[in-house]
Amino acid sequence: MRIFKCIGITILVLILIFLMYAAYVFLSYYRLDDNLELDVAAPAIGTSSEDGDAPDSKVPLNTELDVTSWNIGFAAYTDDFTFFMDGGEESRARSEESVLETMKKITEYLNSFNSDFHLIQEVDTDSTRSYHVNQYDLISEAFAKQYKTFAQNYDSPYLMYPILQPHGKSKAGIVTLSDYVITDAIRRSLPIQEDFGKLIDLDRCYSINRIPCQNGKELVLVNVHLSAYTTDHTIADQQLEVLYEDLIKEYEKGNYVVCGGDFNKDLLGDSSKYFGVPKEEGYSWAESFPMDSVPDGFTLVSSVDDENPVASSRLANMPWDQAKDFQITLDGFIVSDNIQVLECKVLDLKFECSDHNPVNLRFTLK
Repeated sequence: MRIFKCIGITILVLILIFLMYAAYVFLSYYRLDDNLELDVAAPAIGTSSEDGDAPDSKVPLNTELDVTSWNIGFAAYTDDFTFFMDGGEESRARSEESVLETMKKITEYLNSFNSDFHLIQEVDTDSTRSYHVNQYDLISEAFAKQYKTFAQNYDSPYLMYPILQPHGKSKAGIVTLSDYVITDAIRRSLPIQEDFGKLIDLDRCYSINRIPCQNGKELVLVNVHLSAYTTDHTIADQQLEVLYEDLIKEYEKGNYVVCGGDFNKDLLGDSSKYFGVPKEEGYSWAESFPMDSVPDGFTLVSSVDDENPVASSRLANMPWDQAKDFQITLDGFIVSDNIQVLECKVLDLKFECSDHNPVNLRFTLK
């Protein structure tokens, strides 16, 4: 009887702990307001107009410009990193030192691209998985001369999984950098699942950043990170519908629109045809992007080089191996037709710093 009593008490305690944790998760969950005004960080003191490298005021027309989009994977994904949500083993970066070293490489690469604009996703500010390193602060220090905005994507409760090394609490967002003056910016909330799925895929958003042009119009930079691990596939369609509404509104005003980021859909239709490794079943982000959904007046720009195709993302279920690892292009750009696209390409960093490679777009404003 004593044995059964001990077993019963143990089970009750475990149930109580589970219920308390479940209550904590649901009570801690929140979403930020839609149309939230973002702070625009101006260049640091000492980098104003007397500095030749300081940001310009208005974007010129008929002049070559470029923008680079990069999901930096919270500075955890070295080329041998595997992630539990992809079928791998790890749930956090290897160490704080690894995060800092990877962030150093990331900012060095970003500076070397010398782009006029950067759209950066998966930037942690206070997360267990990246040892609470504020990656936005590190990016801000490296780009003190640029205008910057930060839009929080999610602020998740502590995830007690995997048991031996919990993923923990995650607070992350998207960063936009500009050599030209950002006059204002807002955060738009995206539709997400309302059931238990919201605790897996968390909050999602995109930011709209306004930059004046020399002809009185605006270059509207939209930085987006769509959902990845949804179980309800209609959410992806709803997210695109909301995004397209804003793109169309800006286009109808006569503004120039560049929407870039991580779409978490196969932008090539079937990336395995280009990279040779078939996709595994069960990964929702490997679904084809609905090409016919792109609204009139806009183009989904192809970044594939048929002679030397380079993927923008890899499945992190194994260390990087080009012959075995599933590769896909999830990152890219949708642009309005008053923009002349000169070139779009994936920059082959061989996934040294992230499970994503950067994608660069060269263009002019007509």
